[in-house]
Amino acid sequence: MASTARAQSFSKAAAQYAAARPSYPSSLLDVIEQFMGRPLAGSRVADVGAGTGIATALLGERGADVIAIEPGDGMVAQFRQALPDVPVVRGDGNALPLADASQDLITYAQSWQWTDTGRSVPEALRVLRRGGALAVWWNTHALDVPWIVAQHERIARHCKVKPRSGVLPDDRDAVRLAGLTGLRVVRRHVRWSRSVPLDVHLANIGSRSAFLVLGEESNRAFLAEERRRVREIFPDGMVEESYVVDLLVAERPRAGCSTDGA
Repeated sequence: MASTARAQSFSKAAAQYAAARPSYPSSLLDVIEQFMGRPLAGSRVADVGAGTGIATALLGERGADVIAIEPGDGMVAQFRQALPDVPVVRGDGNALPLADASQDLITYAQSWQWTDTGRSVPEALRVLRRGGALAVWWNTHALDVPWIVAQHERIARHCKVKPRSGVLPDDRDAVRLAGLTGLRVVRRHVRWSRSVPLDVHLANIGSRSAFLVLGEESNRAFLAEERRRVREIFPDGMVEESYVVDLLVAERPRAGCSTDGA
């Protein structure tokens, strides 16, 4: 399947992914702590689809007791270089290699879409303690920034995928699409930005799965033209990337509590 090929494509570009992919704002973790009603410090957290450890590192900086779950060879190698003291276990969200009721929080940063929610939701609920939380999020492009919209459309044409509209699904549709209906869920959008050299910006584009499954020659030509276009907007070579993190946090029901959706 095309989606399987894309999910497996990251390992061959793991070093590029680690060097170029954006992190997440600290305010994102603030929202998760507010939902949990407790600090992350001391919480047992499983970061699933941890990749090179971008989100894992942030969780660890908050004092969480983190274990990473990651299926890809290349990603695990990069993870161990970056976070040698954090345990990483081979596996994925459809069959978590973790004990029942063992975690306070399970996170999926940029990785929930690679799971089968018919399997990954029950797995998360199995592994979470009563009242524990499942947090899934994505860095999405700020589509109110004209140059980002134009670039997003060019990338979609190059990769032969449908460009995402600037209108995000409403909360109920987002919960349904994520397979989290029947749980207490909150959704938040957290806007942030970073300024990076043009080479990093282009490497970030090239680390996307839709790019990684295409031909290298075609990608080189596209990125060369993109370099010219972006340089016209940012002549000093520093690119201001704007993001909106789309976050969904769901609670494992406590005993005797109802599970109304968002």
